[in-house]
Amino acid sequence: MGQTVEITDRTSLGDVLLVSADRSFTGQDGEVFSSAPIEPTTFPGQLAVRLFETDEALDHVYVMSNTVSLRRRGGWDDASTDRATDTISRFFRFYPEN
Repeated sequence: MGQTVEITDRTSLGDVLLVSADRSFTGQDGEVFSSAPIEPTTFPGQLAVRLFETDEALDHVYVMSNTVSLRRRGGWDDASTDRATDTISRFFRFYPEN
C-alpha cells in the first residue's frame, strides 16, 4: 500500500547529490539534518532517519518541497546513488511488494 515516489532527476555535484521527485515532502520551508533526528515528527525528519540508516557516509540532508539534497563524505558512486534514490522512492510505501 502506498505509492512509489517517481524520481524525476538526480544530479551529483562532487559530495552533493540533488534528487528531484514528483511529489513534495515539505511545504515552502525546508528542513535540514546533520544527523538522524531521535523522534522525527515530520515527513522530512522520517525520510532523514531512513537515509542516514542506509548510508553511514551521509553527513547532511536537506529536504525542501520536492527536492532532497544529500551530502556524502567521499562523493557519490553508482551504488550509493542507487541506495539513496531507492530510499526516497520507497518513502511512501507502507507494505513491501509481493
